[in-house]
Parts: sequence; structure tokens; C-alpha cells
Amino acid sequence: MSEPDFETAHLDDLERLPVDDEGLLWRPVRRRFGIEAFGVNAYTAAEPGQRVLEDHREPEGHDELYVVLTGHAVFTLDGEEVDAPAGTLVSVRQGTQRGAHARAAETTVLAIGAKRGEVFTPSMWETWFAGFGYQRAGDEEKGRRAFLDGIERDPESWPARYNYACFESLAGRPEEALEQLRKAAAIDPAETQKAVATDPDFDAMRHLPEFLAIAGEADSTGAST
Repeated sequence: MSEPDFETAHLDDLERLPVDDEGLLWRPVRRRFGIEAFGVNAYTAAEPGQRVLEDHREPEGHDELYVVLTGHAVFTLDGEEVDAPAGTLVSVRQGTQRGAHARAAETTVLAIGAKRGEVFTPSMWETWFAGFGYQRAGDEEKGRRAFLDGIERDPESWPARYNYACFESLAGRPEEALEQLRKAAAIDPAETQKAVATDPDFDAMRHLPEFLAIAGEADSTGAST
């Protein structure tokens, strides 16, 4: 019998990966099904008042539709609050600053988006959302594999290399972190120096001569400049 050309899952089947320390949970949908035609993910706030959608603005030409699946959300769209109980659909055009908080426990928002007129390419941000999410959830090796899979797909992605360096630094693996920082610096040295200057993820490495050299704070011998 041939494999079916469809797959189903319940919302409760999706992983709950922590995005930050403020309660926002990422529920991978596109990765779960291997969808490559459009972006689709869900986000959950376990408690009222927590974020259920990050504050952000999408690039030009990118449309998004948000569907409140469970609970009750309040969207903030260019400073205007929009009440959104379960069942509400919110269509947001390019350039609009958007974010949302939960009014009820276990509020989940589904986000669907794509850029007009272009072939969809999965966004690299999923790489570090997955990597850091698994790390926060206690599955470091699965997080590492998420980063390596993303980097294999795009070895020249500066954000993927840089965030992987952060991941390994937080994991207590300075040599691996330095390797990724060197590769990030080879792609964009100025952005790397700017980013590491204040990033607390590297606080445990700031005494290392190799780190200081990458940060532009020391010469190749380790002497301060």
C-alpha cells in the first residue's frame, strides 16, 4: 500500500519550545509537516499577560494571517489594540508593527505568511528558534542538530553561524563557539564585532585571547589593543 499524501496532527501533538524567559512558546508547524510552500507556525502563552506573538515588523511584500485557535488574545497593530477571542482572524499587511499578548491561559495563535510573488524559502530564524528552544527545554543535542541542519542548508548565513556560537557558548563549549564565531566573522567581520561587544551569551569567554581577537579587542598574540 502506498503512503498517504496527507498527514494530520492535533495542536497538542506539537512541540512546546520556549522562545524566551517571558513564557512565549513556539509550536513548530511548518517543520512538523515539512511544508515548503508557505510559512506557518503557532505560538502559545501558558498564562494570561504573557506574549503570544513577538513584537516585530515584516519586510516589504510579506503578508501574514493570524488565527486565534484557543484562549483570548489582544493584538497591538501600529499602536492600536485589537481584541481577538478564539476564532478571530487578523490579516496584517507588510510594514505593520505587530505583537500580541494573552488574556486567557493557553492562548494559541496560528501564523501563516509568505512574500508576494516569490517562491517560498523556509526562514532561517526557525534554525535558532528550534536550537535555543530545545536547549531551554533540556535537549541540548537536539538543539545542536537543529543548528547543524540549518547551517548545512545555508553555510553562508551569518545569523545561523553567530547564533550557533551563542548556543555553544551557553552550552559551555568555548572551542566550538569560537569556531562558529570565526566563521561568522569571515562572513561579516563588522557585524560580528558589533554583536559580541554586548552579548551576554559570551560573558564566560571574554577572557580568552581568541575571543578578544575576534571582537577586535586584542591582536593575534592576545595583547589588549
